[in-house]
Amino acid sequence: MEADGGARGNPGPAGFGAVVRDAGSGEVLAERSESIGVATNNVAEYRGLIAGLEAAVELGAAEIDVRMDSKLVIEQMSGRWQIKNHGLRPLAAQAAGLVRKFDAVRYQWIPREQNRHADALANAAMDLAAGKPGVAAAGAAAGSDPSARARAQEVAAQGSTTRTSWEPRPASTATRLLLVRHGETERTAERRYSGRGDVPLSERGLAQARATAVRVAGLAPSVAAVVSSPLSRCTATAEIITGVLGGKPVAVEPDLIECDFGAWEGHTFAEVQARWPGEMNAWLASPSVAPPGGESFRAVTTRVRRALAALLAAYPGETVVVVSHVSPLKILLRDALAAGDAFLHRLYLEPAGLSIVDLWPDGGVAVRTVNDTAHLSTV
Repeated sequence: MEADGGARGNPGPAGFGAVVRDAGSGEVLAERSESIGVATNNVAEYRGLIAGLEAAVELGAAEIDVRMDSKLVIEQMSGRWQIKNHGLRPLAAQAAGLVRKFDAVRYQWIPREQNRHADALANAAMDLAAGKPGVAAAGAAAGSDPSARARAQEVAAQGSTTRTSWEPRPASTATRLLLVRHGETERTAERRYSGRGDVPLSERGLAQARATAVRVAGLAPSVAAVVSSPLSRCTATAEIITGVLGGKPVAVEPDLIECDFGAWEGHTFAEVQARWPGEMNAWLASPSVAPPGGESFRAVTTRVRRALAALLAAYPGETVVVVSHVSPLKILLRDALAAGDAFLHRLYLEPAGLSIVDLWPDGGVAVRTVNDTAHLSTV
């Protein structure tokens, strides 16, 4: 398995790439690449390692040779270097958990010239994170500059330069996201999968949206934008919020739409477990697995991170209300908390619940509130 990752800046728009090959023939068995919004080189490299290990696990590999041109990742995963940066420790722990699924894992540092496939995938992902999907080839060429890579490796060898989230920062430089789940619908109340079906808010959902609007206005009287999923249960919630905030138009972001649950749409968890037990177990076990005819959480993650990168670029240092669904909001919170994929099935977000995340230009993140529902006590 060959993997790479990087950022346009450190931190900056980041992405990773990973390739799994047959050891004998060199045939490519799997490719993984993803833009991950704003991150550091080191974070992106670890994400590439994790993605490659996940792909190898899915292929049923028993032994694996990990080849990367990141001296930091290879030495830390080999146990020869300490992991001094606290932000990298959860990623290393996630990788270590995957490593335990193999009979043998061998680590090898390789020159960048021998890692061109993964490097090209990573550069294309970085271009996407930077909002430049059409210049992936140019980005790959620029990313192959030896002096630029040498500087990145020097930073990696010294440990990440990103300051910790506990370190004091001026609040005015953070982009604050007020993450709002839409109000209740009939399917929400019945605990049915509700993905791309355009189900309207119920009367209770409208009341929840009004209560949330008052809460948002109290927390953030000055809001740069209200951004919403295109589905009506979100746009209706967002329009009620903008009404209280002074009539600011709602900006629709297609990438914030709910996961496509395919054949499971409209069914309860128990119904899905009874009719699709194998598919359900596979879906719960891996974010790469999609419901029949639907969308995987890995695919949702790609577009949600793309949406986040666009928001950070458009509204630096400002407050933005984001109205979306359970899956996109869980992914945003998972990434903000540097949590693993199990987080997606453990966090519960109430209808019209509010979460608050601050993101600084240097990569710092502070999660201030998760699923606050105090404003709904009288609804």
